[in-house]
Amino acid sequence: MRGNGITYDTGFVRYGLNSRRRFDPDLVARELRIIRDDLHCTAVRVIGGDPERIDVAAACAVELGLEVWYSPYPLELTTHETLALFADCADRAERLRRRGGDIVFVTGAELSIMNQGFLPADTMEQRLELLSRPDRLREVIAEVGARVNDFLAQAVAVVRERFGGRVTYASVPIDRVDWTPFDIVSMDVYRSAAIADRFAELVAEGMRSPALQGKPVAITEFGAATYRGAGDRGAHGLEIVEYGDDGPVRLTGDHVRDEAGQATYIRELLDVFDAAGVDTAFVFLFALYDHPHRPDGPARDDLDLASYGVVKVFEDRPGTTYPNLPWEPKAAFAAIAEYYGRRSA
Repeated sequence: MRGNGITYDTGFVRYGLNSRRRFDPDLVARELRIIRDDLHCTAVRVIGGDPERIDVAAACAVELGLEVWYSPYPLELTTHETLALFADCADRAERLRRRGGDIVFVTGAELSIMNQGFLPADTMEQRLELLSRPDRLREVIAEVGARVNDFLAQAVAVVRERFGGRVTYASVPIDRVDWTPFDIVSMDVYRSAAIADRFAELVAEGMRSPALQGKPVAITEFGAATYRGAGDRGAHGLEIVEYGDDGPVRLTGDHVRDEAGQATYIRELLDVFDAAGVDTAFVFLFALYDHPHRPDGPARDDLDLASYGVVKVFEDRPGTTYPNLPWEPKAAFAAIAEYYGRRSA
C-alpha cells in the first residue's frame, strides 16, 4: 500500500447533536502529531459534521505534512442539506490545497444508509432493519443505486466547481457506484463471520473488477470494536449499545474486553489489503469520544467495549502513556504502530 491511514473523528452531527462534546484545537494538534510520529501514519481521514471542526483538524494535519482526506460526514440530512455541506467544505478544502496541502475530498459516506432520500425508510434504524431483510432489499436495490448515482453526479459537480484536487466517495455495496466522475475508488470494507473464510479472495476479486475502471482503490473504513466476538460482527459492532436522547447510555448485554482480538483483526485486514494492491487504507478510528472507558463501574457502563477507537477515552482522568491526554492506547494502537512503522522504515 502507498498510504498508511487512520480516521480522525471531529464529531458526528445527528439531529443537531455533536457526538464529540469537547473539541480543543490544542488537543487535536497533539493527537494528530501522535498519529504521524507514533502510529507512523502518512494519511488521515478527517471526518465529522461540523465544517469548522473539520477545517481545524485538516489544517493541523496539513501542517504536519499528512495527506488529508477531507471528509464531511452527513447524517440524516436531506439531499439539499448535504449539497450545502459539501459546498462549504469544498471551499475550505480548496483553501488548504492552495496553501500546499495534499488533499483528497470525500463526498460523503454510505449515503444510502446514513441519509434520507435513497432507501424507503425515514430513519437510520429503519434503513438498517430493511437491509437485514433480503426479500425487501431485492425489491429496492436497483432504485437505490440509481438514486445514489444521480445524487453523486450533482455532488461531484458542486465539489469540482470549488475544489481542484482529487475527489472520491466512501461507498458500500448497496450504493452501486458509477466511478466515472471520481479520481479514486473508495470502499468501506469489513470482514464478518459470514465471509471470513473467503474474505481475502473476495477482496482480491473485487480489485480486478472492470467497474473500478483502473483507478486507485482506497479502503476508507475498516476495523473492529473491543469486545470478544466483535470481529465476527464486522461493521455491526456498535449494535450492542443502548442509546438515549443524548447519545449512547450503556451496553445491552454482558461482554468481555478483547483488545488483542481488535488488534489481530486490524493486522489481518491490513495484510489482505496490502496483498490485494489497495492504494491506501484507513483504520476506523483513532478515538470515539462519546464511548468512554469506565473501568471502575458495572461492565455494561464501559462503552469503550463497543468502540472502534484504538485508544480508550476516559471521562474523569488522564492516561499515563501520554501525560495530560484523556486516553490510553489499546493493543491495536501498538499493532498499527508496528505495522505502519515497519512499512515506512
